[in-house]
Amino acid sequence: MQEVGGIVQVVENILKVGLRTATPLLLAALGEIYAERSGILNLGVEGMMMAGAIFSFLVALWTKNPWLAILAGMAAGMAISLIHAVISIHLRGNQVVSGLALTMFGVGLASVVGRGYVGTPLPADARLPARPLFEGAENIPIIGKALLSQDPVFYISIVLAVILWYVLFKTKIGIVIRSVGENPAAADALGVNVYLVRYACTVFGGAMAGLAGAYLMVAIIPNWSETVLLMGRGWIAIALVIFALWSPVRALFGSYLFGVVERAGYTLQLHFKWSEWLLSAVPYALTIVILVVGATERMRRRMGAPAALAVPYVRGEK
Repeated sequence: MQEVGGIVQVVENILKVGLRTATPLLLAALGEIYAERSGILNLGVEGMMMAGAIFSFLVALWTKNPWLAILAGMAAGMAISLIHAVISIHLRGNQVVSGLALTMFGVGLASVVGRGYVGTPLPADARLPARPLFEGAENIPIIGKALLSQDPVFYISIVLAVILWYVLFKTKIGIVIRSVGENPAAADALGVNVYLVRYACTVFGGAMAGLAGAYLMVAIIPNWSETVLLMGRGWIAIALVIFALWSPVRALFGSYLFGVVERAGYTLQLHFKWSEWLLSAVPYALTIVILVVGATERMRRRMGAPAALAVPYVRGEK
C-alpha cells in the first residue's frame, strides 16, 4: 500500500507542477496562433515573454498585487509587439529578422532592467496562490491535486483556449482573421481592413506573450534570476503553434504534453538518474525538430499553415 501511495504522490506532483509550468507555453502559443492566422510571423515571443516577466516582477515587488503585475506584463508585451507590427505591416520588413531582433531586444531589456534585482524574492502576497476549487477537492486522488487545486490563471487559460478556438473557427471574426492570413487581397476586396486585422492580432499575440512572462513570475518562479533569461520557453511556444496545426484547442493539449514530460524528468531523477537529462531534453529536442520541419514552405502548406504567412501585403498587388 505504501508503494502505491508513493506512486500516486509522484504522479500527482508531475501532473500538478507540469500543468502549471505548461500554462505560460499555452498562453504564448495562443497569442502566436492568432498572429500567424492573420499572416504575421512573430519570432519575438521569447523577447516579449521576458519583457513581460521583468516588468510584472517589478510591479509585483512594488505593489504586492499579482493582478496589477499581470496587467503590467501584458502591457509590456503589447508595446514590444507593436514594434514588430509596424515593421512587418507598414514598413513591410522581413518578419523573420524583425522577430529575431525583437527576441534579442526583449531579453537584453530584461537583463539590464533586472540586473539590480537578481536573487530578490517576491513576497508571498505578491504571488498567485494555488487553492482548491471547492472544499475537499484536494482529497480527490490525482485529479484533485493536479487539476482542481491550481491558481486562477491556470483555469482562465483553459477557458481562453476554448473561447479562442470557437472565435477562430465558428464566428465571423474568425473567418475574417483566417481570410486575411490566407488571401489578404481577396479579403481586402470584400471590404476587410487587412492592416487593422493584422495589427490587432499581432498586438494580441504580444499581450498573451506578456501574460505568459508575467505568469512565470507571479506563479512559478519565486525570484528574479539570470536563469529566467535562458529558459527558451518562447521558442517552445512557437514550435507548439506548428505542433498544434494553428489550433488553440490542440495547443492546449500540446502544451500540457510538453510541460508534463519536462516535469517528469525532474521528478523521476530521484529514482532513475538518466531520466532528468533524457526527459528534460525532450521538449527542446521536439522544438528543434518541429521548427526545422516547419521551416520549409512545402511542409508548412501540407500542415495547414496560412498561405500568406510572413508575406507582407501591399494593396493593389496580387
